[in-house]
Amino acid sequence: MYPAVDVSFRNVADADGADGLLVYLQGAADENRLEEQLIEALRAAAFEDVALRALSGKKVDSFENALNEAYLGKVVLFVAGRPIAYAFGLPSRLARGIKEPATEAVIRGPREGFIERIDANLALLRNKIRTPKLKFEQFLIGSESQTRVVLGYHAELARKTVLREARKRLEAIDLDVVLESGYIGEMITDRPRSLFPQLMYTERPDIVAAQLMEGRFAILIDGTPFVLTAPVTFWQMLHSAEDYYEKFTFASFVMHLRYWLLFLALFLPGIYVATITFHHDLLPTSLLLSIAAARESIPFPALIEALIMELSFEALREAGVRLPKTIGQAVSILGALVIGQAAVQAGIVSAPMVIVVSMTGIASFTIPRYNFGIAIRLLRFPLMILAGMFGLYGMVVGTILIAVHLCNLTSFGVPYMTGVAPLRRSELKDIVVRVPWYLMKRRPSVAAKEKRRRS
Repeated sequence: MYPAVDVSFRNVADADGADGLLVYLQGAADENRLEEQLIEALRAAAFEDVALRALSGKKVDSFENALNEAYLGKVVLFVAGRPIAYAFGLPSRLARGIKEPATEAVIRGPREGFIERIDANLALLRNKIRTPKLKFEQFLIGSESQTRVVLGYHAELARKTVLREARKRLEAIDLDVVLESGYIGEMITDRPRSLFPQLMYTERPDIVAAQLMEGRFAILIDGTPFVLTAPVTFWQMLHSAEDYYEKFTFASFVMHLRYWLLFLALFLPGIYVATITFHHDLLPTSLLLSIAAARESIPFPALIEALIMELSFEALREAGVRLPKTIGQAVSILGALVIGQAAVQAGIVSAPMVIVVSMTGIASFTIPRYNFGIAIRLLRFPLMILAGMFGLYGMVVGTILIAVHLCNLTSFGVPYMTGVAPLRRSELKDIVVRVPWYLMKRRPSVAAKEKRRRS
């Protein structure tokens, strides 16, 4: 073991006088439990009796494996003159409390979220799904970090082919260290170069439990509250946990509102640029005259004007995220208002453009999944450029390319647009509208065929 100030060594002797050495990491092992439970027990009985009977110790048959157990936070007991060691789990309780996730707040629903301790996260899932059919498989990934990664699934609902592919991809990961779920996500996704996420990231145990009961799997990583679930579809990225807790009529209205706002977030700046640049005849005369009057003193074409405002808005949004929470939101909102007003008064941009960019920003905030929202924000720029160069025809071409790309995407072999392409009428109940729970009698097609019907 390399020299390290956080490694502790303690000499102990059992009731028979045999000598032993305890090795553990400071902060990883609970010092009080170590003293009260392990050391007191070792002094009162033989090492082997304590290890295998009293405290359920794990036998370790090599020095290298013993060191790995110590680095995983276990207390390792080496016994003089014996070729084996024993590992005990006495984890420290140094961890933040279980709170509502800041990134996925809801008005109605559970207020608990995952934390950085994987054992606590597994317990949260067990508390949601109390069945022995819920299985967890552990992998150690990272040649240096030896990070615990757990694959969770429902044994009867998950497709065997999907699980085999998930295991294969996890076992093929070759990294020296894993610090966050993003490391794993990039390594196992079907198309890592695509802007669209093919894995869902969430901090909410209720969302993961619901995904598991639909036949999907979850990947939990020690040291991060973000859990990955797959396979996912395009439509899942537009759903919020609250959609299934509120009354179905209101949930259906919000779903349709979200679809409309997604359209605005992606296409509104491009439509404005194309209309102002090439297609004046599409606007009513009064509106056209109003926009022309507002743009009379603007020195830039509509495309440059839109790019200036969009990039400024993105910069303010990024600043709001990076600043402390107490002032970040105020800076992003007030900054947008102040800069927009100043730009209009200076004659750099027009008032209609400020309105368009503001509406686009508000629409993008309604997308439930942050990583999906990033894809929409990035795609907005090439669509604006196509609109500025070729008008609405350029936007149509860009839209077709996006649609073709989406139809070619898969998530662990499941088509990304499942429900629409390929068309599955049973799944339209959760896409076109959110039907009442008493009509949701079948699980999505990602589940095993023999278990599609909900019981």
